[in-house]
Amino acid sequence: MTATLIRNGRVITASDDYTADVLMEDGVVKAIGTQLAVGPDVAVVDATGLYVLPGGVDTHVHMENIVGPTVTCDTFASGTKAAAFGGTTTVVDFALQTPQDSPLEAIARAQRSAEPQVNIDYSLHCIVTRVDKQVLADVRHAQRHEGVTSFKMFMAYPGVMMADDAAIFQMLRQVGADGGMVALHAENGTVIDLLIKEALEAGHTAPRYHASTRPALMEGEATHRGIRLAELAEAPIYFVHVSSNQALKHIVQARDEGIPVFAETCPHYLLFDDSVYDSDDFNIAKYVMTPPLRKPDDQKHLWRALRYDDLQVVATDHCPFCMKEGHRGFFNQKPAGQGDFSKIPNGAPGIETRLVSLYDIGVTQGQLSLNRFVQLTATTPAKLFGLFPKKGTIAVGSDADIVLFNPAVRQTIHAHTLHSHCDYTLLEGRTLQGRVEKVFLRGTLIVDGEQWLGREGMGRFVPRGEVRAF
Repeated sequence: MTATLIRNGRVITASDDYTADVLMEDGVVKAIGTQLAVGPDVAVVDATGLYVLPGGVDTHVHMENIVGPTVTCDTFASGTKAAAFGGTTTVVDFALQTPQDSPLEAIARAQRSAEPQVNIDYSLHCIVTRVDKQVLADVRHAQRHEGVTSFKMFMAYPGVMMADDAAIFQMLRQVGADGGMVALHAENGTVIDLLIKEALEAGHTAPRYHASTRPALMEGEATHRGIRLAELAEAPIYFVHVSSNQALKHIVQARDEGIPVFAETCPHYLLFDDSVYDSDDFNIAKYVMTPPLRKPDDQKHLWRALRYDDLQVVATDHCPFCMKEGHRGFFNQKPAGQGDFSKIPNGAPGIETRLVSLYDIGVTQGQLSLNRFVQLTATTPAKLFGLFPKKGTIAVGSDADIVLFNPAVRQTIHAHTLHSHCDYTLLEGRTLQGRVEKVFLRGTLIVDGEQWLGREGMGRFVPRGEVRAF
């Protein structure tokens, strides 16, 4: 493999900020220093004026995920290409246990689809929808032998994916004891289903009612319940897509009590608030995600939590569905909910804009330091899900997943210039500070400005180790 030297860039990690040269060879970082001497066969990239960042780690994405009668519109190929252009070099997707199969079969099925397509490195969480002795045995095998050490469970969507409290407790107890993590979608599913039914019976069918039938109070109630189950199980727990202070206040209290509770939020909860729902227009369907967007006051609490480590990760929950039916051959997308908001597939795109949007609204506006920015988007997700130090940092011996980021330029976001199959972006027409210039995956240049140099199938499955519950 050809060696590459990144010369004179500003290296930013979760703890350091310095100007140096970074030598990449055989897929890993070989040396870091000043004025490193290299032979004529080493490619040299001048990074003067650029940030040298560890490749982003996005631990919450949905490629080819089946949701009811439809499927997310990004394939493993298109979604990971979009991730790469956005400065993300590792994703953790989901393998869904169906009523017909086991967690091990779900993992194998997801890998069969991903392996020939992925443009960057990937791993998997397994979604567990039912728990019995065989499932628990399969989960233990997955942790010990398949490199899958995290398992997602739902307190929402009764009759589809919702698990009861006893099932969640059993998983927490075993997975935690074996060094893994349960990731929990916390909403009170049965109450929400009742609110949805009542809204539809009252003739409230527009997309705006998605938000009013999923109140923050029910996210908070479920979060509190999940924390107490984890406390009883003496296990760490991770809450996905935290959107409200109703949930956050329970997380803060639990962490103050010394309970190993971790959580993420997503860029859309920092970028938008519930004012977008003030319309009966179906175009509001693009903002139908779960949980829904919350109030401006919730955003203030989310920012505070990001600064003070009550939230540890910013992931995308990239769950794309098209606004135009039949776009790229995808059907039962957002228009499936015309006349019934409960049939709108829940989710939004965001994988390509995570780093630049968080840099723009976080770093340039003084909400986050550069080190904290890297910590939230790369280092901590890698640590929490057993990828560190292979991923999530720039250090000798780590994978040479490196992003050259230009803080001096501005870019205007348009869906037609992004690389997802989704036909819209929530950031359409928005101008952001910063741009990803080059992306290296294990030392290989895969993004060079607007040029794509990667190839499908070059990504690798990354087996994961124990949770770093710190």
